[in-house]
Amino acid sequence: MKKSRYTEEQIAFALKQAETGTPMAEVIRRMCVSEQTFYRWKKVYGGLGIA
Repeated sequence: MKKSRYTEEQIAFALKQAETGTPMAEVIRRMCVSEQTFYRWKKVYGGLGIA
């Protein structure tokens, strides 16, 4: 599997932003990822959270 350009912490932060009210479209634009990638992150990393 190809190495991600984003760390798990960055992904968790992006998911947390979307969860707390930032529009998903804005999070996707800031991270420069597709909507499909965002939903995959949500599926895989959704249970992480920020320590």
